[in-house]
This record gives sequence, C-alpha cells and structure tokens, in this order.
Amino acid sequence: MTGGTAGTAPASGPTSTRPLVVLIGPPGAGKTTIGQLVAQRLAVPFTDTDELVVRRAGRSVSDIFVLDGEAAFRELERDAVAEALRGPGVVALGGGAVMDPRTEADLVDHRVVFLDVRIADAAGRVGFDQSRPLLAVNPRAQWTALMNERRPVYARVGARVDTAGREPETIADDVVRLLERPQDAGAGSTAATDSTQE
Repeated sequence: MTGGTAGTAPASGPTSTRPLVVLIGPPGAGKTTIGQLVAQRLAVPFTDTDELVVRRAGRSVSDIFVLDGEAAFRELERDAVAEALRGPGVVALGGGAVMDPRTEADLVDHRVVFLDVRIADAAGRVGFDQSRPLLAVNPRAQWTALMNERRPVYARVGARVDTAGREPETIADDVVRLLERPQDAGAGSTAATDSTQE
C-alpha cells in the first residue's frame, strides 16, 4: 500500500517519536487549522513546515520566492519536511512539498491525510493574496493548474478527506477517525462524501 504499512495507527501521546499524521493538500485546504485542531484533540505538538522554513530563513515564504527563487525555497522546504517527519505530533506540509520525490518516498511509512478542497472554498479561505507567490498572477487559473498537477500525487500518497463547505471541527473529527482505522485503509480511501471539483 502506498502511504503506509499495514497495522493500526500508532498510539497518540506526546512521547511518540514520529508524526501520528501528516496533512497534505493545496492552498486553502485548511491544513494548518485542521492540524491544530487534531493536535489539540490528541494532546500532541503541531508542526507547520512553512513556519519552520520562515523561522529558519528569517523571511516570509513570499520574500524567499522573490529574492532567492522557487528552487531555493524548495530546498529549504525539503529540509524542514525531513526534520518534521522525525518529530512527534501532527505535521502539515506546504502544498507543493509532496512534489519532491524524496518527500513522497519518505511519506510511504507515515499516516498521511489528503485534505481535498474545491476552488470556491479555497478562494474564500485564503483570498489568493500576495503572500502566496505561486498564486500572485491570475490566482484562480494558477490554483487550478497547480491542483491538476498535484492531485494525482496527493491521492496516491494520502487518504482523502473532503473539506468542501464543511466546518473545521467536523473535518478534524474525520481525520481523528481515520487514525483509528488500520493503516492499510490509508491512501486512496475516502473519509467523507466526495464533492465535485470545480
């Protein structure tokens, strides 16, 4: 199975030496919000890899893109992801992190959840503002292009949870329930009713 080995989800708790769950998905899927809620419910730490990059670089993601370029950001992101996957709790990856083959390979042994979202919901959540450099020009078209490119990887790597039109608390409930399933019910499975993507 892609996305994890067979067996039950690891016991929750702050002493775990690896993430209980890794959240992936496009901008606007709610990875940070949902990740914080899940971490609170499981009483474990929460790590956002974009925040790790910002702390290490001392600059915003947007500034890194503008001043150093996307390739430089992706290397910083890769290092942050590798660090986060060695730690405990709940981890949220940046939207493009899974496109690095090294990261996709690393995720094979982790419980991964793909937070899926429609463009209408994503736009309402993030506003497609200038802080998201890959969406700075014609954001709706850029978001759609990114999602079309990344969706096969998201779906291959993680179990899908639909976030469209749903409250964060309900989505967090779905993620927690997924963690109670055997891990071979991971990638490719769906924890909520599918919705048509725009």
